[in-house]
Amino acid sequence: MRKTLTVGGAALIAIYFVGGMSARHEIFPWPQLSALRKTVVGEKPAAPSRYSFDDKERLIGDESKTSVTCPTQTDRTAVLLILGQSNAANDGGQRHRSNYGARVVNAFDKRCFVAASPLLGSTDTKGEYWTLLANNLIASGQYDSVVLAPLAYSGSEIARWAPGGDINPVLVDTMKQLQDSNYRITSVLWVQGEADLVLGTTAEAYQQRFMSMVDTLRQHGVEAPVYISTASKCLEPSNGGFKEHIPDNPIVRAQLALSKSGHGIREGVNSDALLDGDDRYDDCHIGGSGAEKLSRAWLNLLRGGSRLEASR
Repeated sequence: MRKTLTVGGAALIAIYFVGGMSARHEIFPWPQLSALRKTVVGEKPAAPSRYSFDDKERLIGDESKTSVTCPTQTDRTAVLLILGQSNAANDGGQRHRSNYGARVVNAFDKRCFVAASPLLGSTDTKGEYWTLLANNLIASGQYDSVVLAPLAYSGSEIARWAPGGDINPVLVDTMKQLQDSNYRITSVLWVQGEADLVLGTTAEAYQQRFMSMVDTLRQHGVEAPVYISTASKCLEPSNGGFKEHIPDNPIVRAQLALSKSGHGIREGVNSDALLDGDDRYDDCHIGGSGAEKLSRAWLNLLRGGSRLEASR
């Protein structure tokens, strides 16, 4: 009897470990058993979510949003078209919401919503600092209202934004939606470059593709200045980046050259230099202190840009 129990116990232990290894490494018999269970029992339905996404995982719906009448644009309304990758999208470590109700709105699909993280139009569902920037722009007394129109895709390289890339038609559609809503874009804010550094994009290729994207903007009636950030830093393989960052790299050289090239292109915030390790919650994406620094830096740039336009 004791021998039988010992053998049985050993067999159960062996089955346990074999099953665990099979499941962990997706080897026989786990995939076959899993497929059989799905056939017999059926797929377990996903839990309901307040969020909805398009086929490129861009956030296009959020049941918690408050729909409002879109504010009429005046000379004291900022309309910001926000473009780029994850550090322009909803990947921040701190959420923000409008301190001024319907005076700070998230414009999407010809509708307006009281601005609150995450913003419709970009990927992911975490935080962002554009709403904080909008609050600061109103608090500064320069604007009465701010319209945020974000279009940012996590991990996107510059080639996807240029003509022929899959994001370029979405950019055109976004511009048309704003125009149909009687909005004139006052500033374009570009935060992108980390993906291209990893991909090994040359400075020349980056400049050419960026200029072709700017041509798309100009061809569709956007005359606003385009602010290009110095952004290439996203560390650690878990984020798709490198272990260390070299500040003088082809992407930074391209971004700095573009900011001095004319064509309505201006130097944006240098997030590579401005932020330290404590400002990025995972060595790449923007945490709460980083959001504060970036929103202040953008505030200073946009206020200076507005004074420059007024003096012309």
